[in-house]
Amino acid sequence: MVSALALGVGGVVLLTVRSWRTALGVLLELLVAAGLLRLPGGRSWPALATAVAVIVLRRVLWAGLGTPAPADHQPAGGPGPTGGPPPAG
Repeated sequence: MVSALALGVGGVVLLTVRSWRTALGVLLELLVAAGLLRLPGGRSWPALATAVAVIVLRRVLWAGLGTPAPADHQPAGGPGPTGGPPPAG
């Protein structure tokens, strides 16, 4: 059920934003969430293997696209601890 909803939301994002990368990111994040939601109820090796497979698929797809995963982005201000510009140097 959650996986079907994730596909629907990914399609809506694709139609509204018109960015397949954004839609793919949303779809993969929701599929990871669906896999993690199955873990407490199932407590079985297939449920764990499914969650791991979705997470690996997400990482491989983002690596193949040459873009950092959505959770790996740095703050807009750069690498400085306060978010300001990096020190001159």
